[in-house]
Amino acid sequence: MATRYTIGSGLVITALALTLIALLIPVDSFGSRASAAATGPAGDDDGGGTLSTAYGPLTAADRDFVRKVRLAGLWELPAGRQAQQRGTRPAVRTAGQHLIDGHTELDRQVIQVGGALGIDLPNQPSAQQQDWLGQLNRARGEEYERLFVQLLRRAHGKVFALLAGIRAQTRNSMVRALATSANTTVLDHITVLEDTGLVDFDVLSDNVQPTK
Repeated sequence: MATRYTIGSGLVITALALTLIALLIPVDSFGSRASAAATGPAGDDDGGGTLSTAYGPLTAADRDFVRKVRLAGLWELPAGRQAQQRGTRPAVRTAGQHLIDGHTELDRQVIQVGGALGIDLPNQPSAQQQDWLGQLNRARGEEYERLFVQLLRRAHGKVFALLAGIRAQTRNSMVRALATSANTTVLDHITVLEDTGLVDFDVLSDNVQPTK
Protein backbone atom coordinates (compact mmCIF):
# COMPACT_ATOMS: atom_id res chain seq x y z
CA MET A 1 0.00 0.00 0.00
CA ALA A 2 2.80 2.37 0.99
CA THR A 3 4.69 1.38 -2.13
CA ARG A 4 1.71 2.16 -4.37
CA TYR A 5 1.28 5.50 -2.60
CA THR A 6 4.96 6.32 -3.07
CA ILE A 7 4.82 5.41 -6.76
CA GLY A 8 1.64 7.45 -7.25
CA SER A 9 3.16 10.47 -5.53
CA GLY A 10 6.27 10.11 -7.66
CA LEU A 11 4.21 10.07 -10.86
CA VAL A 12 2.30 13.19 -9.82
CA ILE A 13 5.55 15.02 -9.00
CA THR A 14 7.09 13.92 -12.30
CA ALA A 15 4.03 15.08 -14.26
CA LEU A 16 4.12 18.48 -12.53
CA ALA A 17 7.83 18.82 -13.26
CA LEU A 18 7.34 17.96 -16.93
CA THR A 19 4.48 20.47 -17.17
CA LEU A 20 6.68 23.19 -15.67
CA ILE A 21 9.49 22.38 -18.12
CA ALA A 22 7.05 22.44 -21.04
CA LEU A 23 5.88 25.88 -19.97
CA LEU A 24 9.40 27.27 -19.59
CA ILE A 25 11.13 25.85 -22.69
CA PRO A 26 9.05 27.62 -25.38
CA VAL A 27 9.61 30.99 -23.72
CA ASP A 28 13.36 30.48 -23.53
CA SER A 29 13.91 28.75 -26.87
CA PHE A 30 11.50 30.60 -29.10
CA GLY A 31 11.44 34.05 -27.53
CA SER A 32 14.38 35.33 -29.55
CA ARG A 33 12.97 33.91 -32.77
CA ALA A 34 9.60 35.57 -32.13
CA SER A 35 11.37 38.84 -31.46
CA ALA A 36 13.36 38.53 -34.69
CA ALA A 37 10.19 37.87 -36.67
CA ALA A 38 8.35 40.79 -35.14
CA THR A 39 11.18 43.32 -35.35
CA GLY A 40 12.04 45.04 -38.61
CA PRO A 41 10.86 44.47 -42.18
CA ALA A 42 11.17 41.11 -43.87
CA GLY A 43 14.59 40.31 -45.32
CA ASP A 44 16.92 37.39 -45.88
CA ASP A 45 17.08 35.41 -42.63
CA ASP A 46 20.62 34.23 -41.89
CA GLY A 47 19.33 31.90 -39.19
CA GLY A 48 21.16 33.75 -36.41
CA GLY A 49 18.04 35.00 -34.64
CA THR A 50 18.21 38.08 -32.43
CA LEU A 51 21.56 38.73 -30.75
CA SER A 52 22.38 40.93 -27.78
CA THR A 53 24.99 43.63 -28.45
CA ALA A 54 26.30 46.68 -26.61
CA TYR A 55 24.23 48.79 -29.03
CA GLY A 56 20.93 46.97 -28.54
CA PRO A 57 19.30 43.84 -29.98
CA LEU A 58 20.52 42.87 -33.45
CA THR A 59 17.93 41.05 -35.56
CA ALA A 60 18.26 39.09 -38.79
CA ALA A 61 16.54 42.00 -40.56
CA ASP A 62 19.16 44.39 -39.15
CA ARG A 63 22.00 42.23 -40.44
CA ASP A 64 20.33 41.84 -43.83
CA PHE A 65 20.03 45.62 -44.09
CA VAL A 66 23.71 46.19 -43.21
CA ARG A 67 24.79 43.66 -45.85
CA LYS A 68 22.53 45.31 -48.45
CA VAL A 69 24.12 48.70 -47.79
CA ARG A 70 27.52 47.11 -48.40
CA LEU A 71 26.26 45.43 -51.59
CA ALA A 72 24.87 48.72 -52.89
CA GLY A 73 28.30 50.33 -52.65
CA LEU A 74 30.01 47.40 -54.35
CA TRP A 75 28.23 48.10 -57.64
CA GLU A 76 27.18 51.74 -57.37
CA LEU A 77 30.73 52.99 -56.72
CA PRO A 78 32.10 51.51 -59.99
CA ALA A 79 28.93 52.62 -61.80
CA GLY A 80 29.50 56.17 -60.54
CA ARG A 81 33.14 56.16 -61.63
CA GLN A 82 32.14 54.89 -65.05
CA ALA A 83 29.51 57.62 -65.43
CA GLN A 84 32.15 60.21 -64.60
CA GLN A 85 34.31 58.91 -67.45
CA ARG A 86 31.69 58.06 -70.06
CA GLY A 87 28.87 60.52 -69.41
CA THR A 88 28.50 63.26 -72.02
CA ARG A 89 25.80 65.21 -70.18
CA PRO A 90 27.05 67.29 -67.22
CA ALA A 91 24.02 66.10 -65.21
CA VAL A 92 25.03 62.46 -65.72
CA ARG A 93 28.60 63.17 -64.63
CA THR A 94 27.22 65.03 -61.59
CA ALA A 95 25.06 62.02 -60.70
CA GLY A 96 28.15 59.80 -61.02
CA GLN A 97 30.10 62.03 -58.64
CA HIS A 98 27.28 61.95 -56.09
CA LEU A 99 27.30 58.15 -56.25
CA ILE A 100 31.05 58.11 -55.64
CA ASP A 101 30.89 60.57 -52.74
CA GLY A 102 27.82 59.02 -51.10
CA HIS A 103 28.88 55.39 -51.28
CA THR A 104 32.49 56.09 -50.30
CA GLU A 105 31.20 57.50 -47.02
CA LEU A 106 28.50 54.84 -46.58
CA ASP A 107 31.03 52.10 -47.25
CA ARG A 108 33.27 53.50 -44.54
CA GLN A 109 30.35 53.52 -42.12
CA VAL A 110 29.07 50.05 -43.01
CA ILE A 111 32.51 48.47 -42.55
CA GLN A 112 32.70 50.10 -39.12
CA VAL A 113 29.21 48.89 -38.21
CA GLY A 114 29.90 45.38 -39.50
CA GLY A 115 33.09 45.15 -37.44
CA ALA A 116 31.47 46.48 -34.26
CA LEU A 117 28.45 44.16 -34.53
CA GLY A 118 30.26 41.08 -35.85
CA ILE A 119 28.39 41.02 -39.18
CA ASP A 120 30.11 39.27 -42.06
CA LEU A 121 29.97 41.56 -45.10
CA PRO A 122 30.06 40.67 -48.81
CA ASN A 123 33.14 41.60 -50.84
CA GLN A 124 31.67 41.48 -54.34
CA PRO A 125 28.40 42.53 -55.97
CA SER A 126 25.52 40.07 -56.22
CA ALA A 127 24.92 38.20 -59.48
CA GLN A 128 22.14 40.65 -60.38
CA GLN A 129 24.34 43.65 -59.67
CA GLN A 130 27.16 42.17 -61.76
CA ASP A 131 24.63 41.75 -64.57
CA TRP A 132 23.70 45.44 -64.30
CA LEU A 133 27.37 46.42 -64.49
CA GLY A 134 27.73 44.17 -67.52
CA GLN A 135 24.79 45.91 -69.21
CA LEU A 136 26.43 49.28 -68.57
CA ASN A 137 29.76 48.05 -69.94
CA ARG A 138 28.09 46.97 -73.20
CA ALA A 139 25.97 50.10 -73.70
CA ARG A 140 27.19 53.05 -75.78
CA GLY A 141 26.39 56.75 -76.20
CA GLU A 142 22.88 57.91 -75.36
CA GLU A 143 21.83 54.32 -74.64
CA TYR A 144 24.50 54.16 -71.94
CA GLU A 145 23.36 57.34 -70.21
CA ARG A 146 19.70 56.35 -70.22
CA LEU A 147 20.50 52.87 -68.96
CA PHE A 148 22.77 54.23 -66.23
CA VAL A 149 20.07 56.59 -64.96
CA GLN A 150 17.28 54.02 -65.19
CA LEU A 151 19.15 51.20 -63.46
CA LEU A 152 20.38 53.41 -60.63
CA ARG A 153 17.08 55.23 -60.12
CA ARG A 154 15.19 51.94 -59.97
CA ALA A 155 17.64 50.42 -57.49
CA HIS A 156 17.46 53.46 -55.20
CA GLY A 157 13.68 53.52 -55.32
CA LYS A 158 13.49 49.90 -54.16
CA VAL A 159 15.83 50.42 -51.22
CA PHE A 160 13.90 53.47 -49.99
CA ALA A 161 11.08 51.37 -48.51
CA LEU A 162 13.60 49.06 -46.79
CA LEU A 163 15.35 52.05 -45.23
CA ALA A 164 12.11 53.45 -43.84
CA GLY A 165 11.17 50.14 -42.22
CA ILE A 166 14.57 49.56 -40.64
CA ARG A 167 14.88 53.14 -39.41
CA ALA A 168 11.44 52.94 -37.76
CA GLN A 169 11.74 49.50 -36.18
CA THR A 170 15.36 48.65 -35.34
CA ARG A 171 16.31 48.73 -31.68
CA ASN A 172 20.04 48.75 -32.43
CA SER A 173 21.56 52.25 -32.24
CA MET A 174 24.36 51.55 -34.74
CA VAL A 175 21.96 50.14 -37.32
CA ARG A 176 19.63 53.10 -36.76
CA ALA A 177 22.48 55.58 -37.34
CA LEU A 178 23.50 53.75 -40.53
CA ALA A 179 19.88 53.77 -41.76
CA THR A 180 19.68 57.52 -41.12
CA SER A 181 22.86 58.16 -43.13
CA ALA A 182 21.76 55.81 -45.90
CA ASN A 183 18.36 57.49 -46.10
CA THR A 184 19.98 60.89 -46.68
CA THR A 185 22.35 59.45 -49.28
CA VAL A 186 19.64 57.56 -51.17
CA LEU A 187 17.39 60.62 -51.33
CA ASP A 188 20.29 62.69 -52.66
CA HIS A 189 21.03 60.08 -55.34
CA ILE A 190 17.39 59.84 -56.37
CA THR A 191 17.29 63.63 -56.73
CA VAL A 192 20.42 63.95 -58.90
CA LEU A 193 19.37 61.01 -61.08
CA GLU A 194 15.97 62.61 -61.68
CA ASP A 195 17.68 65.94 -62.39
CA THR A 196 19.23 64.36 -65.51
CA GLY A 197 15.78 64.34 -67.13
CA LEU A 198 16.39 60.77 -68.31
CA VAL A 199 14.24 58.83 -65.82
CA ASP A 200 11.39 56.94 -67.48
CA PHE A 201 8.91 56.62 -64.62
CA ASP A 202 6.68 54.31 -66.67
CA VAL A 203 9.23 51.49 -66.45
CA LEU A 204 10.22 51.80 -62.80
CA SER A 205 7.75 49.14 -61.73
CA ASP A 206 9.03 45.85 -60.30
CA ASN A 207 7.56 44.08 -63.33
CA VAL A 208 9.92 45.78 -65.77
CA GLN A 209 13.64 45.07 -65.95
CA PRO A 210 16.11 46.95 -68.15
CA THR A 211 17.46 44.45 -70.69
CA LYS A 212 19.96 46.34 -72.82
